[in-house]
Amino acid sequence: MREVDYYELLGVRPGATSAEIRSAYRSLAKVMHPDAGGTAGTFRLLREAYETLSDPQSRADYDRGEETGEDQEVRVPKPPPPWREDTTPPLPVIDHRTIPWWDMVSRRVTFVPTGRPPVGLVAGVVAGWLVILFVLVTVGAPVALIAGWLVVLAVLGTVAARQLAAADRADRAFFGEFGTRRVFGSPGTEEDEAGERLTADLLSLYLARIPAVRVCHGLAGEPGSVFADVDHAVLCGRRLVLVESKVWLPGHYRMDDENVVWRNGHLFRGGTSGLASRLAAYRALLPWLDVRGVLLLHPSRPGTITVDEQDALVQPMEPEGFVRVVGAWLAGDQSTVDRTALATLVGQVRS
Repeated sequence: MREVDYYELLGVRPGATSAEIRSAYRSLAKVMHPDAGGTAGTFRLLREAYETLSDPQSRADYDRGEETGEDQEVRVPKPPPPWREDTTPPLPVIDHRTIPWWDMVSRRVTFVPTGRPPVGLVAGVVAGWLVILFVLVTVGAPVALIAGWLVVLAVLGTVAARQLAAADRADRAFFGEFGTRRVFGSPGTEEDEAGERLTADLLSLYLARIPAVRVCHGLAGEPGSVFADVDHAVLCGRRLVLVESKVWLPGHYRMDDENVVWRNGHLFRGGTSGLASRLAAYRALLPWLDVRGVLLLHPSRPGTITVDEQDALVQPMEPEGFVRVVGAWLAGDQSTVDRTALATLVGQVRS
């Protein structure tokens, strides 16, 4: 017997749609989250109810009375159904020979900051100390003075050894948590989140070639939020791209100074973008990074999407242009992974 009825907990009827379940969860999460005065146990139960009822297979098992939970065998999520060619065009196939940055990437990756003293600085200090010690011995300096220099060497050696030990501990902790993973979180799985899945595939097919690229899907819009309001974040070196994915009608798009979307010269009534405010939040959260925003537009039916190339806060782009332009920008800092930035971004993942 179940102790809690998930439908009753969320306040929805058993026949509720996915949209109704998600709306109910979002409303309850605002008051049941521990930061809002709720308890961790209650919020965990709320998430469990939402995750069970928002997944079609888990919901079917639950409705049949089968138990779900961590003691069950983990079910591999099924891929979304294939796109029908008469409704939604697939991702563009880009000849990699036409992508300028494709063959310019190296395979070397450095994780920064290292926490280790620079090798050149250590070598210079040691060499300078040895020269002075040699001079003191050569000119017959007092024993006390020579002993003092030996003490200085011991102190420098101790400090360097402690820094190296601390750096080694930090390395073990970082790689123990993140390992060699390059993707964190998962794109949307619901019917109205096709754009997120298309963008995830695009990133995997093309931008993943850049060795230092790290991708996060489904991030909080601002620190402390429990909602995944940023579709994707792509980090490479000290460059970060926040991406909002949309599946919209073919046409020509631009975004004005007020971050309002226009299509074919008219205000676009088919959707809006909230990325501008989230872009500001991430610039404040990671002030040492160069953070840019992209509204990535996938066509909802056969046809072409074009965009204005403008200096906007959030730049509308179509998939092929995104690969060429954003890929080239990220490849300019292709060999470093900012460990602090990556840890912060992963901490924001909510998907």
